[in-house]
Amino acid sequence: MAVRLSNATLTSLPADVVIPRYDRARLTPGIVHIGLGNFHRAHQAWYLHRLMQEGLAFDWAIVGAGVRDYDRTQRRKLADQDCLTTLIQLDAEGISAEVIGSIIDYVPIESGNRPLIARMADPAIRIVGLTVTEAGYFVDEATGRFAENDPEICHDIEYPDTPRTAFGAIVAALRLRRDAGHRPFTLQSSDNLLNNGAVLRQTVVSLARRADPDLADWIAASCAFPNSMVDRIVPVTGVRERALAASLGIGDLAPVTHETYCQWVIEDNFCAGRPDWERVGATLTSDVRSHEMMKIRILNAGHQIIAAPGELLGAATIADCMASPAIRSFFRKVAAAEIAPHLRPVPGMTPQSYIDLIDARFANRNIIDTTRRVAASGMTRHAGFVHPILRDALAGDMPFAGLTLAEACWARMCAGSREDGTAIEPNDPHWSELNTVANAARANPLLWLKQQHIYGPLASHPGFSACFAQWLQMIWNHGTGFALEAYINSAA
Repeated sequence: MAVRLSNATLTSLPADVVIPRYDRARLTPGIVHIGLGNFHRAHQAWYLHRLMQEGLAFDWAIVGAGVRDYDRTQRRKLADQDCLTTLIQLDAEGISAEVIGSIIDYVPIESGNRPLIARMADPAIRIVGLTVTEAGYFVDEATGRFAENDPEICHDIEYPDTPRTAFGAIVAALRLRRDAGHRPFTLQSSDNLLNNGAVLRQTVVSLARRADPDLADWIAASCAFPNSMVDRIVPVTGVRERALAASLGIGDLAPVTHETYCQWVIEDNFCAGRPDWERVGATLTSDVRSHEMMKIRILNAGHQIIAAPGELLGAATIADCMASPAIRSFFRKVAAAEIAPHLRPVPGMTPQSYIDLIDARFANRNIIDTTRRVAASGMTRHAGFVHPILRDALAGDMPFAGLTLAEACWARMCAGSREDGTAIEPNDPHWSELNTVANAARANPLLWLKQQHIYGPLASHPGFSACFAQWLQMIWNHGTGFALEAYINSAA
C-alpha cells in the first residue's frame, strides 16, 4: 500500500526513499517561483533541497505561484501534500526516489493576482523566479521587441493594480516595494531562451515604462536579471508516473520523473543575495553565453530536428526517435556538420563531446519523453532554436541543408497527418493557421516560407528557399525516410 505523502507520513515511507533530513517547520520563504511545474521541481527546487540537506539556506524556501486557471489544479495537488514532491530518477542502472521539501507554500490564484502581488511585495522575498515557457515573455517573434499591443499587456497597462500577467504582477509588487522603501528583488528566468535574463528585463522594464516611467527607471537601475542556462530532461506526469510512485510506496498526486543528468549555469548577478548554489553543483559565472549557446543549439534545436520526423514516422517518444537509425543519423550529422561549427568549447566540454552526451540522453529508454511534447509549439521553438543557426549559416556561407530539411519536416508535420495516415492532433497555439498553410504548401512549398512573422528575411534567401522547396517536395513525393536518407548519404 502506498503511503499518502505529507509531513506527517514522511517517516512512514519505505526505507529506501530519501526524505528531508531538515525540520521543514524551520524554513522561511526567500523565493517566489511563478510556474511551479515539473521542471522547476526537478531542477531549481532540487538544488535548494540539496543545500537544505546540508543544513543551509533555511531562509530561502520557495513559495510557488501561478497566474493561469490551470495552475489551480497544481496548487490543490501540492497543498494536499504539504507542498512535498517525489522526484523519481530514471537511470539505466535502476530507479530511485527522493522526497524534496524546499517548497513550503503556494500562493492562492485569484483574478487580479492580489495574493501574488502581496507575497512578492514582502521584503523577505529576495528572488522571484519564472518558468513560463519560451513563448511566455510577450516578445514579438518578428522583431524581438516587447509585444506592447498584446491584449493581456494592454489590460495590465490600463489596470496596473489588477494585472492578468505574471509580469504585470511583478511590476505591481515592485511598485509597492519602492513606495514602502524596501529593496528590490532579483528576477530570475529559468526558460530555454538565449539571454533569458535580458529578455525578462526587456519585458518587465518595458511594461513598467508604459504605465510609470519613474518606476521603470528604478527597476532598471535597482533590480538584477541574471542570465542562466538550465538543463535536465523532465517528462510530463501522467497515470504512468503516478503509478510508478505508488509502486515505490509513495502516494503522490504530482510526482516528477527525471533523468540523472542535471546542469545549471547562472550569471552571478543578484541584487539581494542568493543561496550558495555552487556548493551543490551549480556553476556561477560571468560567462553564461557559451554554455547556453551549446545547450540551446544542440539540445533544444536538436529536439526540434528529430521531433517532426519522429511524429511523421510514428515514433511515440524521443527514445523511439533515436531508435530509428535514420532519425538518429540525421540528428548526429546536422549537429556535427551544421551546428557544432558555430559553437565554442566550454570548460570540460567540446561541441562534439556534447553531441555525444545529448545523443545518449535522447536515447535513454527509461525517460518517457513524448515526441508530441517536444514537437509542441513549433512556431516558437523553431523560431527560437533553429532559425538563429540558419541565419548564422547563411551569413557565413556554411552548410544548412540539414537544418532546412528539419524545417521541411515541420511544415509537413503541420499538415496534420502521419505517413501511416493517422492524424496529428493540433499541437500549437497557431495550429489552425499553420495547418492551412502546410496543406497549401504541398502544391507550392514556398507558401510556407511566406509566413513572414515566422521566417522574416530567411525566406528571401534564394539558396534557403530553393533547398526548402526541394526537401518539402521530396517528403511529399517519396516520404520522410527517403528525404532523411538522401541527406545522410549526401556530401553536404
